[in-house]
Amino acid sequence: MRHAKITKREVEPDKIHNSILITKFINKIMKDGKKTTAEKRVYGMFKLLSEKNENPVEIFEKALQNVGPKVEVKSRRVGGANYQVPQEVRHERRTTLAIRWILEAAKKRSNKEYRSFEAKLAAELNDAANNAGEAIRKRDVVLKQAEANRAFSHFRW
Repeated sequence: MRHAKITKREVEPDKIHNSILITKFINKIMKDGKKTTAEKRVYGMFKLLSEKNENPVEIFEKALQNVGPKVEVKSRRVGGANYQVPQEVRHERRTTLAIRWILEAAKKRSNKEYRSFEAKLAAELNDAANNAGEAIRKRDVVLKQAEANRAFSHFRW
């Protein structure tokens, strides 16, 4: 090996709910190092979720679990041809993709329906927990792509 082994940085659990997943979500929302602004947005979203439901953290975790893909395709070059080879997704990558897709879907939501980004996030998480919404559609597209390329699964490395 040419390079030193990369160590994974551990993140601290968030202050209110004591959850590492919520900290990762906050860090993904954060722009220009403004963590307190990102925290306000996330906790505002949890406040909106708690008005509709009894346990917002449970809904958040269920949404991440529903959106995370189990299989994805990776490009593999074999004999001059590129094949899309389906592969299982590791747990860490699954949660990272779920967070990314939920945030993308929330940003795409119409400004007319919702007053703030917190409202968009709450609506997207609610939809994702109920297996609906844009993030779930994205997961389904990835799963269909993996299913369509199942014939190339023997090219795994």
